[in-house]
Amino acid sequence: METPLETETVWNGRIFEVRRSRVRLEGGQEALRDWIDHPGSVVVAAVTARREVLLVRQYRLPAGQELWELPAGRREPGEDPLAGARRELEEETGLRARTWRLLARFYASPGYSSEYKWLFLAQDLEPGHRHPDPDEEIAVRAVPLAEALAMAERGEIADAKTLIGLLLLERGGLLAESAPEQP
Repeated sequence: METPLETETVWNGRIFEVRRSRVRLEGGQEALRDWIDHPGSVVVAAVTARREVLLVRQYRLPAGQELWELPAGRREPGEDPLAGARRELEEETGLRARTWRLLARFYASPGYSSEYKWLFLAQDLEPGHRHPDPDEEIAVRAVPLAEALAMAERGEIADAKTLIGLLLLERGGLLAESAPEQP
């Protein structure tokens, strides 16, 4: 266990803040922790009636390449996770879903970030209105679930949230009861 003693914002950006915390360790010594304070995000595993999963492809600067991913995005301040998932699905794919189910909740990378993700299954898809953010260039593709899993096995899908979503879909989309509660 670590006891936070003080925290300062080192940098404040459009999406997250970088913070530095001074903490006391169990043995009494003090240490510094640099970490990202993130508002959380939503991920959508949208599955068509033909067992196709919707993937989006966009360039990711930190990865230096285009990646295939499940539709996802940052939660707005105070936004309900399901409302955020509905918004992101329509923004990125132009589709809406009549049936929603929470598949998992998890931290993206708790060693340096507070980002918490809600992963939803979306089914019974119907047309909506695609309207990606002005700074997003996104291609959308419906891929048979078996092919998406094969893409993951070949290393063509390298995004962790997408790998988690595909594995849960393969296992039947069961709610992960052991997931941590929202912080």
